Amino acid sequence: MVITQTPFRMSFFGGGTDFPDFYKEYGGAVISTTFDKYCYVSVRHLPPFFDYRNEIIYSKIERVKHTADIVHPAIRNAMQMADMHELRITYDADLPARSGLGTSSSFAVGMMNAFYALKGKYADKRKLADDAIYLERVLCNESGGVQDQIAAAFGGLNRIDFDATGYRVNPIIISPERKKQLNDNLMLFFTGFSRFSSEIQVGTKKAMKDKTAELKEMLGLVDEAEHILVDKQVDLNEFGRLLHHTWELKRGLSQGISTGSIDEMYKKAIDAGATGGKLLGAGGGGFLLFYVEPDRQEQVMKAMEELLYIPFKFENNGTGIVHYSPEEYKIIK
Repeated sequence: MVITQTPFRMSFFGGGTDFPDFYKEYGGAVISTTFDKYCYVSVRHLPPFFDYRNEIIYSKIERVKHTADIVHPAIRNAMQMADMHELRITYDADLPARSGLGTSSSFAVGMMNAFYALKGKYADKRKLADDAIYLERVLCNESGGVQDQIAAAFGGLNRIDFDATGYRVNPIIISPERKKQLNDNLMLFFTGFSRFSSEIQVGTKKAMKDKTAELKEMLGLVDEAEHILVDKQVDLNEFGRLLHHTWELKRGLSQGISTGSIDEMYKKAIDAGATGGKLLGAGGGGFLLFYVEPDRQEQVMKAMEELLYIPFKFENNGTGIVHYSPEEYKIIK
């Protein structure tokens, strides 16, 4: 049996510039971090006592004889891609799917990590990120960028740059004290479930042809944000003000990104003292992230009392194996 633990991510700046159609022509970059909320994927070979050959447990339970009959597209394609057979796969998570935290990509990374380990093979973080990107964007044909898979695999607070040759993951060099201050000044609230991000991303992708100027401006904000983080002489509160600016740009990319109720919730937090914030992920629902100075957090908490508050801490490790028990296995004829 193998159990993997893979973190979720929050993206601060540059979202949208990680779409291949954009970055292959103009370049792209994002600043994001993983944090201490995880998905867990347990994989073992199914004992040969049942009239089915695969058992898949997530929000549904699938029991099938043939891999091709698995309904879940990522699991079906991943098993075929990795030549996996006769498995019991269980998914569990600290936070819900379809909530703007890259949950599907974290699952894809964690699943591929478990598959390699079950075969007794080592896969480094780049291999896991690349495989998850191929699984979601090619085999499953889901629209979207490629930052989520990379963040989940590598972990940490990073700047990820994209161009026609690929991507580079560069850790943000920031003192522990300043990083803790950033973490302490961020507040996360759950607004409710969103639509599948791939559905929203389709609309965003179509709109990008007419929003090149906005995406270029969002790309430029990545440099500004990195400078704010690494330069101790700069007031860290500027990070919050820049978050507000990038949110205003992002919500203008596509009608599906924000809603009237989300705009109302955002305004409540700003009026209560938040410096800035944004909706995480593709849009339509999910988690609102705010930058709030400590002396104003109580007022913001009161203003957002109808929403679920989620405390969190940054994490640095990315996907990992938390349990490994090698198995002897032969395919049943």
